[in-house]
Amino acid sequence: MNVTRDGRLERDLAAAFEELTPTQMKVLEGVNSGLLNKQIAFHLGIAEATVKAHMTALMRKLNVQNRTQVAIAAQAFAHGSRAAAR
Repeated sequence: MNVTRDGRLERDLAAAFEELTPTQMKVLEGVNSGLLNKQIAFHLGIAEATVKAHMTALMRKLNVQNRTQVAIAAQAFAHGSRAAAR
């Protein structure tokens, strides 16, 4: 993830988050909460393989390389959303 002075990262993240499906958002919330794929699958009532597929889609859509970066992107987006609401 590259941060620019003009806030392009925030706009890029916002656009990426708008493309996420409701289930991808729920998986993202689970990752952001520190849950394992198996735990996320249990909470959502889906197979662990399905969670892994959603994780792959999340990484692609958010243009990140790993699970940690997915969580960081989620936190950056949440922080930006809270700041915009003020």
